[in-house]
Amino acid sequence: MGVVRVVLGIDPGSIRTGLGVVEAEGNRLRCTLMQVVEAGERGPLAERLARVHEGVAAALRASGARAVAVEGVFVKASVRAALQLGHARGVALLAAAQAGAAVFEYPPALVKRAVTGKGSAEKTQVQFMVRALLHLSPSAPLLPDAADALAVAICHLLKGEGGRA
Repeated sequence: MGVVRVVLGIDPGSIRTGLGVVEAEGNRLRCTLMQVVEAGERGPLAERLARVHEGVAAALRASGARAVAVEGVFVKASVRAALQLGHARGVALLAAAQAGAAVFEYPPALVKRAVTGKGSAEKTQVQFMVRALLHLSPSAPLLPDAADALAVAICHLLKGEGGRA
């Protein structure tokens, strides 16, 4: 048996944060955890961020991952949304640092290219390829945020170190 590498992928968000743990042994990839931390749309931002932090910390404890791959910032609509995304990303990075994990950042287009071969792939294409690469049942539920987190972890395992966040 070869070395098993364990990576926690994170798709940060202030409402929902996707988490996915992928183990790699040789060419074989296996999903060991996929979840979405529901921080909620309402309530004080500090409380929502605390839920994100605890979710990431719990995933790190449960998985033993020593590497964390985080999707880079993709500004969609507004400055306010970008700021809230930055806050969520910050608490995720804090949880990783507190656990002593190495943190790597990957731009969204690189993540898409790593799993689909196309940097402008649609979310449905990413979900399809994540299922295929991880040998997940087509009937198993796969929320978009969890699929994105798994894609980031897969990207790290396929592309190597993309740089520190």
